[in-house]
Amino acid sequence: MIAIIDYDAGNIRSVEKALRFLGQDVMITGDQEQILAADKVVLPGVGAFGDAMENIHRRGLFEVIRRVALRGTPFLGICLGLQLLFERSDEAPGVEGLGILEGEIVKIPEMEGMKIPHMGWNSLHLENNGRLYQGIAEQSHVYFVHSYYLRARDEGIVKASTEYGVHIHASVEKENVFACQFHPEKSSGTGLAILKNFVQLS
Repeated sequence: MIAIIDYDAGNIRSVEKALRFLGQDVMITGDQEQILAADKVVLPGVGAFGDAMENIHRRGLFEVIRRVALRGTPFLGICLGLQLLFERSDEAPGVEGLGILEGEIVKIPEMEGMKIPHMGWNSLHLENNGRLYQGIAEQSHVYFVHSYYLRARDEGIVKASTEYGVHIHASVEKENVFACQFHPEKSSGTGLAILKNFVQLS
């Protein structure tokens, strides 16, 4: 069973639909025991960092998410879900993230000809032999929607990057914790292949 964590963030249903398409048993839940009992856990989301952390605390999910990620359960953060795994974000000064991974979320700088939010298809540069990217071609295109991006402290955990005026850490992996800034559930065949690699993890 894959648990998709419900903390009042958007985009949950499209993640559920993609995982069900791959033949998975999926449960959308904010229940602590159900999350802890799941075989795999997904933290999706679109929206604001500060609001999301407030919702996580209000629903009593902060320690549960940390426990399930740190005890070895395969865990996938998507878009805002990636950002929340880190320590802090320029979007919400003074608000602490989950702190499961080390790094910060910073605003994409204003540049002539570059629209913010970054919205659309970008190619991935694959690096460091990420398990989510087995069988995925270099420069495959995936779909992004974001105004803030990750700067991971340890570049060794970065498994895919992209360029949008700046160098963006687009996907990370550390032990059982995986995360994508882009939306695999909206990235056509490439995205489904990435999700399939996640659901096949043992």
